[in-house]
Amino acid sequence: MSAVASPVAPRAELLSPAELAAQLAARICHDLINPASAAVSGLDLLEDPSAQDMREDAMRLVEGSARKLVAQLAFARVAFGASASAQTFAAEELRRLAEGVFADMRADLDWAVTVSALAKPAARAVLNLAQMGGLALPTGGTARVIGAERDGRLVLAVEAEGPRARLRPEVPAGLRGEPNPGVAPGYWIQAYYLRTLVEEAGGAVDFAADENRVVIRARLPG
Repeated sequence: MSAVASPVAPRAELLSPAELAAQLAARICHDLINPASAAVSGLDLLEDPSAQDMREDAMRLVEGSARKLVAQLAFARVAFGASASAQTFAAEELRRLAEGVFADMRADLDWAVTVSALAKPAARAVLNLAQMGGLALPTGGTARVIGAERDGRLVLAVEAEGPRARLRPEVPAGLRGEPNPGVAPGYWIQAYYLRTLVEEAGGAVDFAADENRVVIRARLPG
């Protein structure tokens, strides 16, 4: 695998806190708009007198969309938000949040986190790693999420393997702390956010990509 690591030198600050918050909010809205729109479409069908033969399909659409919305909101609350006053999260809780998002992905989740609990920065990082790994597998595969203590440091990683596994150009740029080079700001801001939160916790991010395999790692103080 040909590794492409994040630079050691500090990168110039690109986003103000307000702009970072605005772009993350836009990313979250992007994840929510499809299930919300689908739920509204289902409700419209239920109210249409000429579509009563589609009532069962409409109910399934509303139910499925509502479940997806709840899963996305619960995920975002921890991955991007303050999540009330909690400072640590059980690994099992984080696994359930990741599973909720993967339920609507083509990729499978392999949760291999061996630590029992994670502090808030690490919890945010591992959820973002998981989602990024799933998104790197557009045609399916397995995203293996790792969390372990090694040599006094906490190592978090996602190993995504499958046909056509890839990182969009915006993701490496964000992981390096560079400007968005393309037209998919949601992919870039998530990578940029991951690097920012890991750096603020005293850690570092690196990544590697090759044919059918993508790896993103975050190393944080133990």
